[in-house]
Amino acid sequence: MVEDVLAWSSATRLTQALAAREVSAVELLEHHLERAERLNGPINAVVALNADAACAAAQEADESLARGERKGPLHGLPMTIKDSIEVVGMPTTSGAPELREHMPARHADTVQRLDDAGAIFFGKTNLPLYAGDFQSYNEIYGTTSNPWNLERTPGGSSGGSSAALAAGLCALESGSDIGGSIRNPAHFCGVYGHKPTWGVVPDQGHALPGMLASPDIAVVGPLARSAEDLAVAMDIVSGADAFNERGWTLGLPRPAQRSLADFRVAVWPSDSVCPVSRAVADRVQALADRLAGLGATVSDSARPAFDPADSHRIYTTMLNGPMSAGVPDDVFAKLSEAARGFDPADRSDAVESIRATVQPHREWVRQCNRRAALRQAWNAFFEDWDILLCPQMPTTAFRHDHSPFAARTVQVDGAEQNYLRQVFWAGLITVAYLPSTVFPTGTAADGLPIGIQAAGREFDDYTCIEFTRLIAQEIGGFEPPAGYES
Repeated sequence: MVEDVLAWSSATRLTQALAAREVSAVELLEHHLERAERLNGPINAVVALNADAACAAAQEADESLARGERKGPLHGLPMTIKDSIEVVGMPTTSGAPELREHMPARHADTVQRLDDAGAIFFGKTNLPLYAGDFQSYNEIYGTTSNPWNLERTPGGSSGGSSAALAAGLCALESGSDIGGSIRNPAHFCGVYGHKPTWGVVPDQGHALPGMLASPDIAVVGPLARSAEDLAVAMDIVSGADAFNERGWTLGLPRPAQRSLADFRVAVWPSDSVCPVSRAVADRVQALADRLAGLGATVSDSARPAFDPADSHRIYTTMLNGPMSAGVPDDVFAKLSEAARGFDPADRSDAVESIRATVQPHREWVRQCNRRAALRQAWNAFFEDWDILLCPQMPTTAFRHDHSPFAARTVQVDGAEQNYLRQVFWAGLITVAYLPSTVFPTGTAADGLPIGIQAAGREFDDYTCIEFTRLIAQEIGGFEPPAGYES
């Protein structure tokens, strides 16, 4: 009976089982610790454990429940957390050797809210150096692999988070996203990931030590194996941060739609700025056709009123501007010198990224104003449409590639694409603060998962999540990769 409850259950189902005393918190934790010991090695998703403290917390959770006391909706649920998010009792390294010994004195705000809801944290999951890649590897913990194919990346930067979920090592995770770092790994590993509207989930404790200001466009958000779990997690972690809680409360609107037929869906299968593989584009289009057959209002020509290439340039500025704060002074000086020597007509991805990294503040302010125009265009677009369906990445998970960034490329149906250009689809949504839920749609011919973005208007987080919940009823949701079923 216990194994029936534990095997691949959603976090929602597990918390119901805990509340009904079908399984104890100790049994549930032992189940996940056993799976981690047995299956984690080749994947290398969970890179730090705090088993003793987690076992004590699980014992306390069972004793509390026996007294009729339940801490919150996640009472007794074991969780892992991305290693750029601070958890007391475990190191928070962001994959950087200089932070190997960093032991935070307090939980990150989002972790504290999960803790207050009753979650039990037993491990940290891997990521790239300073959370800055589509792959997850670093000098401290090594390389994380995709459970669907160990020769492929699980994505980044929340790669360990998604790999752990896909392999059944945990049922709920907390990641972060500035360039697709929740959504890209969710797509590569066949799980669910939600990038919240900017500012609705506190991000204190997700930064380098001593950094207190919230970086522009970066968010913290949940990953899971079901849309229901994303909604539960958002109920818990969203709300005003410590700077604002005295003055405002958050009221994210709940979805008005009751079925897929109620949705107005715009479809963007590919774009000349960042062409995607035929497999990915066809999956987006097939889903659009399915929705139309179910009675939804669907358009493959509706677009917001801006140039996608211009949006990408603005996003590059918004992305690299805040990230430049962590660039060492000597490196920044070299990049500044290089930028002064670039041909003004050179608009290549690498050159634009360097320009954005060393941009003066006045340029960032100008680009921020242009971003405001993008937000206006999206708001007008979402007056007519509820959801935008589009790719998350051009391809399924690619092979590990640890060569220098400048030397990396990605093959898209035989055509070579700049490695950094892959961020286009994430940035299209991120630059305008929009929410987006990536959801699984099954595998491609190569046996690897394809996830699709369901993006919505600012603050329509629950509409995005509900859309993916209803889609799962039609096409299915998460499926475990071969070899991890038991």
